[in-house]
Amino acid sequence: MRGIVRIVILAMSLAILLPAATLQRLSLDDLARKSTAIMHVRALDSYAAQSESIIYTHYRLQVVEWWKGSGGEAAEVVTPGGAVGASRQVFSGAPQLVMGGEYVLFLWRGPSGLTHIVGLSQGLFKVSRDANGQVIATREASAGPMLDPATGHAVGDQSASYHLGDLRQRVGAAIAMGGAK
Repeated sequence: MRGIVRIVILAMSLAILLPAATLQRLSLDDLARKSTAIMHVRALDSYAAQSESIIYTHYRLQVVEWWKGSGGEAAEVVTPGGAVGASRQVFSGAPQLVMGGEYVLFLWRGPSGLTHIVGLSQGLFKVSRDANGQVIATREASAGPMLDPATGHAVGDQSASYHLGDLRQRVGAAIAMGGAK
């Protein structure tokens, strides 16, 4: 009997210690309203650093255009996960930026002062050109578990693609409807 109690206590302890997250599925309007900043950026370089028990990859960015908020021509954003020395952490749903790549990022500043992407990969749109040479912003579907905020049920995510100008216009309309933060 004592052996079973020890196993149950050990299992409960491990469940508490292991990080797990279920993301809330966010619409484009949700992303725009929840963001403290939205920017069109180019990724310049990155480095990893540990903050308490979490390793973050820090990305240095060149700001092409501010869509919400304001600031200079440079910014930094973090995503959970990375490698520092012999330690490596991986977080499901955490996006990775490619150096030289262009993105539209929906951001929020955490209590630690670090700037994060809203909804992990939900708040990252890759900017590229389609077959017709049009500038588009595309977001891949998140692979991790998600919940529909209206029903609380598990749902799948969907990829999204917009012409960059259309995305800028939709974001502007969502901010105007919901009030800027």
